Amino acid sequence: MSILVIGATGTVGSLVVQGLAREGASVTALVRRPGQAALPAGVKSVVGDLTNIASLRQAMAGVRTLFLLNALAADEVTQSLQALGVAREAGIQRIVYLSVIHADLYTDVPHFAGKHTVERMIESLDLPATILRPAYFMQNDIGIQPVIEQHGVFPMPIGGIGCAMVDVRDIADIAVAELLRRDRAAGPLPRHTLEVVGPELIDGAGAAATWSRALGREVRYGGDDLQAFEAQLAGRMPAWMAYDLRLMMGRIQALGHVPAAGAAQRLQALLGRPLRSYAAFVAERVAGG
Repeated sequence: MSILVIGATGTVGSLVVQGLAREGASVTALVRRPGQAALPAGVKSVVGDLTNIASLRQAMAGVRTLFLLNALAADEVTQSLQALGVAREAGIQRIVYLSVIHADLYTDVPHFAGKHTVERMIESLDLPATILRPAYFMQNDIGIQPVIEQHGVFPMPIGGIGCAMVDVRDIADIAVAELLRRDRAAGPLPRHTLEVVGPELIDGAGAAATWSRALGREVRYGGDDLQAFEAQLAGRMPAWMAYDLRLMMGRIQALGHVPAAGAAQRLQALLGRPLRSYAAFVAERVAGG
């Protein structure tokens, strides 16, 4: 019996695979093509696609525990529901699903609303799963680092309410802990939801100030212009995706990514260590990490 990781080649999923391998778990990574990713020693790969039911059935045969992470896609809801449906058919009763914080509140943001639909399936069918709801990834800002350094502007329009930004390494460590907890249990465990957040709220001005301190020169916040944000994205991705992300930023400006009281403390107790801070992440990036 093994732990199947869906989303194994992405930013979070690859770290989950590595973490499980370090713990000595029997891990299988779902990949789209043979040899797609360099996997840790002992980790097996299986070729499959979330749109190909036959490949999912083959991948889930003999699987004990499932990690489901679905990247942003136009048919993300269909892919995720099918994956969980096949898992249920295969008798998998240990699941960890990566959702997003405030999936139930960002009702006009397609990929948030989609993840909430998947959560509703998990709840309505009483699937034995942990739902992880991460906030804004600190690593989102790797892509804008050249703009920050070259132009002295933090361009992500996250507004003034704030996001409990979380390091993807912490997300992966929490996912590994939950996967192992479920995998090693004698039987299926009750459904559980965790907000996965960092230790503090960071708004646009605060993010700019953090980069300014790390770089030793002024960095200003670029403001809340969503139309300009969408236009910049549209040159690098499909129009539907750029619009989806614009809607997400609009909701972040209106509501933030603010966790429930005590969320960070619960995660630190689970990990047995402090959560990584945004200042530490930025300092690492500036130092070339």
